[in-house]
Amino acid sequence: MKQRVELSTYSFIITILCLGILVWTIFIIPETWWQIGWGSFIAILHIVCLYYMPLSIAADEHSIYINRSLKVKRISIAEVKSVRLCPPTMGAIRICGSGGYLGYWGWFKERDLGKYFAYYGKASDCFLIELSDGHKYMLGCKNAPEMVEFIAKQLKR
Repeated sequence: MKQRVELSTYSFIITILCLGILVWTIFIIPETWWQIGWGSFIAILHIVCLYYMPLSIAADEHSIYINRSLKVKRISIAEVKSVRLCPPTMGAIRICGSGGYLGYWGWFKERDLGKYFAYYGKASDCFLIELSDGHKYMLGCKNAPEMVEFIAKQLKR
């Protein structure tokens, strides 16, 4: 089973606005050293963002796959302790990561859930995976209830 990660309207607008402002700032100062330096910063920033930005979530009988632009993260079903629908709350504190630019990804902390790593585009499409070693992942994709049901069936095997 594979489902796309859809960006929220807020995330989409923030991404377009920030990208536009970053590119615009290259041209406001006509000095070459500024353009090269700032352009390099923007390139490095986007390499990091594309490394973590979730594109889709897939699952089969053996693993859960977080398909990102530059790398696929695999979580073995054998390591998963539980899975449940669980949208993040407004009280989530971003420790390190993105709060909307190219999606939501990185380390977050909530009072009820503790610390978790997130890969999602819309808060309403989220589910929480808890591993047997205590790590938690907040994932999000289109048709999240179907994905949770599929993963839960694999856990019962």
